[in-house]
Amino acid sequence: MKYSVNFFNEDVTYRIRYKRLLKDWIRKSILKENKNPGDINIILCTDEYLLNLNQKYLQHNDFTDVITFDNSENETISGDIFISIERVSENALKFSKNSKEELHRVIIHGVLHLCGYKDKIKKDFEEMRATENFHLAHRPEDLMY
Repeated sequence: MKYSVNFFNEDVTYRIRYKRLLKDWIRKSILKENKNPGDINIILCTDEYLLNLNQKYLQHNDFTDVITFDNSENETISGDIFISIERVSENALKFSKNSKEELHRVIIHGVLHLCGYKDKIKKDFEEMRATENFHLAHRPEDLMY
């Protein structure tokens, strides 16, 4: 089965380290959710870039850390995950995390949206957060620090 995770930058120069480990962790996380990995694009961008997407496609006028566009079919998980590196950095400070851990949380958050998880109501948000924590705890050791 064809599977790929691709990383792109839009208006930022952020460099992702350990791409192969990240890709494998994402694949294993999808499999643990009883889904099949497909093609996933992770696009790192600025707050302004993500705000423009939020306004154009979701009619929201708020800054956010991640927007997911789901192209999944049946049980095969595919889509585009746009992540604001600026928002990730600010949230890392706000929640006393390092930027890499916060980036991983946002990546898996987007992947879980592709897997069908929601987070708009409290019950769904709590389930999403617990599942994020589960997958974060199962990252390869080289991704943890």
